[in-house]
Amino acid sequence: MEKFDIAMGIVRVSEAAALSCSKLLGKGSSEIVDKAAVDGIRHAFDLLPIKGRVVIGECELNKSSILYIGEKVGMWEDGQKEFDIALDPVDGSILVAKGRPNAISAIAVAEKGKIFRSPQIYMQKIVVGPRGKGAIDINKSLKENIVSVADKLEKDIADITVMIQDRPRHEKLIKEAREIGVRVKIFGEGDIAAALATVFEDTGVDMLVGIGGAPEGVLAAAALKCLDGEIQAKLLPENERQLAMCKRAGIEDINKVLTADDLIMTDDVYFAATAISDCDLLKGVTYKNDIAITHSVVMRSSNGVTRFVDATHKLEKSMIHIKDEI
Repeated sequence: MEKFDIAMGIVRVSEAAALSCSKLLGKGSSEIVDKAAVDGIRHAFDLLPIKGRVVIGECELNKSSILYIGEKVGMWEDGQKEFDIALDPVDGSILVAKGRPNAISAIAVAEKGKIFRSPQIYMQKIVVGPRGKGAIDINKSLKENIVSVADKLEKDIADITVMIQDRPRHEKLIKEAREIGVRVKIFGEGDIAAALATVFEDTGVDMLVGIGGAPEGVLAAAALKCLDGEIQAKLLPENERQLAMCKRAGIEDINKVLTADDLIMTDDVYFAATAISDCDLLKGVTYKNDIAITHSVVMRSSNGVTRFVDATHKLEKSMIHIKDEI
């Protein structure tokens, strides 16, 4: 059997998701955005010669017809290797619906059994890029972490940029960051894109802190593992049912600090993301006459290769159905 380039295969999956929903930008329905992206992903997976099983997707097993946890994706033919699939067809579907930046489609792929099967609950996170690695401790205060990262980066505190999601739960955190004197960059949705921004120096982002979705934390961990960044996280169950979900996922000590190695249990993981709308790292989908242009990043941890992929899609020849109406 001819060897298949998984990295380029999965970037086609994220491209398909982004293309399928990109013309819905600003048209108001996040549900239709999600469905359009999933339809694109399904088509791309049909062409992917792997045995894939969704471990992070839309919902729990058998609760949905779209990319449920446990669903098989890929060709599933004899001789093909089995992989865990973590994906978010649209990280920021509300952003797409409202025509705002920072929406991406993301996917991570690793050998079977190597991606943490995160419950769909909240997670506390702190993220830095390669230069800040080793300077963070989620159990310490925000000020202690900022001082430590500033020292590691050899920057003044006033020059540190911290990303925090715009949520009522973060009001105190945002106020504290401003009092410390750092630059605070507020974002509405898009945890994965925000985490990616910490890794590339051109974005000017040094840290991400706050509480967001646990599944998005796992996808971010895949990218950070490829790029030698660092994430520390804690699951935040809000009730007994969610606590039981954590225990089923293998987390007995709810105070356990989770690292990239806990979330991605291998040194060989693939990650790809395609921008739907503009974000710090990538430009969103653009249209010119009968073509669409996508901008993606794809990477693999085992060889340290990161590729930026700008693709031109001739719409009349594309097999992807691009939904343009609500």
